[in-house]
Amino acid sequence: MSVVPAPSSPADWRIDIDQFDAWRSEVRRTVLSNVRGFVAGAELDRAGLDGAGDVLVEFVSGGKCLRSTFMYLGWLCGAEPSDAALCAAASLELLHAFALLQDDVMDDSDSRRGRPAVHIQLARLHRERRLSGSSRRFGESAAVLIGDLCLIWAEQMLRESGLKPRHLQQAWPRYDAMRVELALGQFADLAADIRDLPTLEAVLEVARRKSGNYTVRRPLEIGAAMAGCSDRTLSQLGRYGAAVGEAFQLRDDILGIFGAPAVTGKPSGADLLECKATSVIVTAHQMADSPTRRELQDLMNGDDLDDAALDRCRALIAATGAVQRIEDMIGERLVLARNALADMAIDESVSAALVKMADYCTQRAQ
Repeated sequence: MSVVPAPSSPADWRIDIDQFDAWRSEVRRTVLSNVRGFVAGAELDRAGLDGAGDVLVEFVSGGKCLRSTFMYLGWLCGAEPSDAALCAAASLELLHAFALLQDDVMDDSDSRRGRPAVHIQLARLHRERRLSGSSRRFGESAAVLIGDLCLIWAEQMLRESGLKPRHLQQAWPRYDAMRVELALGQFADLAADIRDLPTLEAVLEVARRKSGNYTVRRPLEIGAAMAGCSDRTLSQLGRYGAAVGEAFQLRDDILGIFGAPAVTGKPSGADLLECKATSVIVTAHQMADSPTRRELQDLMNGDDLDDAALDRCRALIAATGAVQRIEDMIGERLVLARNALADMAIDESVSAALVKMADYCTQRAQ
């Protein structure tokens, strides 16, 4: 199932910062093409359910490819453009698929990326083929197993990317740390209870492990380590990545309440519907007066949040000033990220690309 990158790819040319959006789009196109080819070659349908392979191929054909782009930019901090490095970076999209597939089962989410969640689609296939047992249970179980396969395939795709063993050897410690952080962060998120509201620092710590580190910091560090960057460069990239990763999650928390489905790919107010203790919700509780706090708690602890209740929750949260507080925190972290890049010994175009990626990750689109 080795992947052969397209003859013409972003690995063939250097970053022109004036054409950065075109470069990033081409990175995404090439990454998704590589991942689709890898998954299609796995012939998942042979495992016993016709159509399951098509569901997975469609699923991995979407996404912004943030993690793979950051990993490839990490590589460019210390090495020349490379088809093999770009293919290695693409493997992170399979790791991300693993995380999303299992996250949707745990959150009982109906949709992802504007389409029915994979476990919902697999349950439908089960019903259409009139298989025995519970279609719902089958869909959830099959999605977890496919997620496990994506976790395995991610490492396989990385190993088979074409990079030399010495490059890969430098990646494994951070790759392992990223996977452990992701699992522990997901467990902490699962165990959080909105009725026993955590502190903002506790929420941010979970966000760092579950999302921030594995979206920005670790991919950057993995790419840079493979490229043989110095410890100083790795440390600076780590500071940049930690700041951008937190800002990314903070933006995601705002969108999880106020974002439109067309932007988030999930139902409007998804974090409220799932009663998640996000940074916005925790901050709103901290900043609210007693009557507002009680009303917000009563709404979120209710059996069902209809559209009117969701709108009321949003109004209460906005009135506390919590959204502006989170916006300020995003801005502070972007400043920290740019400062970390200021005196790095890397190509100017790569540094400028990292600035643009920080802005892209935290854009206000709602």
